[in-house]
Amino acid sequence: MARNPFEGRGQPGPSADDGDLFDVRRTARARRGTLADPDSLTPRLRRRRAFTLVGMTWLVPGLAQLVAGRRRLGRWGVRIWAATILVVVLGAMLWLWRRVWLFTITGHSWVLMALAGLCVVLAVTWVVMFIDAARLGRLRGLPNSTRRGVAALTVVGMLATAGPLTWASSALYAGSSVMNRIFSSGVSKPPSGGRYNILLLGGDSGADRVGTRPDTVILASIDAVGGETVTFGFARDTENINFRTGSTMARLMPDGWNCGDECLLNGLYTWGTNNQDRFPHDVQDPGALATVEAVEALSGLDIQYHALIELEGFETMVDAVGGLDVIVKKPTPVGGGSSPVYEYIQPGEQHLNGFYALWYARSREGATNYERMARQKCVLGAALKQVDAPTVLLKFRELAEAGEQVLRTNIPQADLGGLADLALKSRGKPMTSVNFVPPLIDPWNYDPAVIRDRVAQAIDSSTSRASTPAVTPSSQTPSGGDSGPEGTAATTGSSAGRAGGGTQDTSRGEESSESLTGDGSDICVVP
Repeated sequence: MARNPFEGRGQPGPSADDGDLFDVRRTARARRGTLADPDSLTPRLRRRRAFTLVGMTWLVPGLAQLVAGRRRLGRWGVRIWAATILVVVLGAMLWLWRRVWLFTITGHSWVLMALAGLCVVLAVTWVVMFIDAARLGRLRGLPNSTRRGVAALTVVGMLATAGPLTWASSALYAGSSVMNRIFSSGVSKPPSGGRYNILLLGGDSGADRVGTRPDTVILASIDAVGGETVTFGFARDTENINFRTGSTMARLMPDGWNCGDECLLNGLYTWGTNNQDRFPHDVQDPGALATVEAVEALSGLDIQYHALIELEGFETMVDAVGGLDVIVKKPTPVGGGSSPVYEYIQPGEQHLNGFYALWYARSREGATNYERMARQKCVLGAALKQVDAPTVLLKFRELAEAGEQVLRTNIPQADLGGLADLALKSRGKPMTSVNFVPPLIDPWNYDPAVIRDRVAQAIDSSTSRASTPAVTPSSQTPSGGDSGPEGTAATTGSSAGRAGGGTQDTSRGEESSESLTGDGSDICVVP
């Protein structure tokens, strides 16, 4: 009888389970050896091995190298892939639970540049791993059909992985570059009275006009916590503006902007631009500062930021997102003024591309200032409502390039995240809009205290509505708008844009008799 070698040594002999464990380990080593050394395989298994290595690379770059024995290269690929997955998972978690953090982080150009670099590194890594996986497949001794199949699988894999990553990197790089050119690196400004007040200007620098004249002036007041928004529309021909004591414009114009028809609200931008040498040296956009201080004097609110939207570039942005849907209530001419009317945008639900959206917002022929304000409200409201996150992601590069043509602002990158989060919050809430036009006021003959009172009432009403936990079905706001303070026009949407064309404005008497007295639903509606 054979002697147990473990007997007398205080150690148990091997059991049947130990033998099974040894068999499993031997099998695993054999399989790794099989993938690492194809010479011991049959032709059939060699073909399977070549396809398996490339298939592993589809899943994780570097996995094929790990099992085939090239561990150093394999670890590099897996680490790059794991780092990218970690960034994606963290981004998804922040989107679900701390969205403002995500916006704040990605609101800096250097973060977008870093993400673009990570995409490039992963794309190059994946291409290298695919090529190396095909090499490890030892295709030379395999049948032609197998070689063609492995080569095709490798090429398709490189296109399917590196292609989207290259596109993402290009989009992120473009966004980072545009962000540096549009948004400053200045210091963020705190909200005033719990609200961010942002002046939106519709820039008009057409060939038939001298300088930029913001024909639409909209002040957006946004609750800094909930995102509830009230917009105040000021007529471009508002006169008799007296600036706040201590402001830059009060020093430059102690008697105010009071010279009749030559001193309209939208003319301040051009005046400031033409008199830049009279402003402090650190003022980068004197025209914007002049307009901001005028609206501050009219509204009684402190304005943190401004944004000038140039509608000539707005056409490109609308095309980038595939157009906008608007329900048109009145025929709107395309053309007019110094050129003939070519056609009309007819009543009904219309899908407007960039060309028609621009004309719908700017057409002057046979229209008053206040009708144009309603149309501009619809176009910008449609953009806010219909351009969703997937569209922005898919069209990020086009939107970034168009944004450089469209937008001029003093919003710093440090505040982009918080403001973007508030913009998303505001989309699902009613937006009150107050237009300071007849019959509420006559822009050429008004009491400034009336404007400031209406502003305060509208903000108080919005704050009270936000603090109400629920509403009864009978008091819910209709889709077209909600009631604001007495004498105001309220609607869901926002206004920023400009009137266009080549004609002069209609007479004041005509504007007073045909003025926008409702919520604009008699002109257009956003579906």
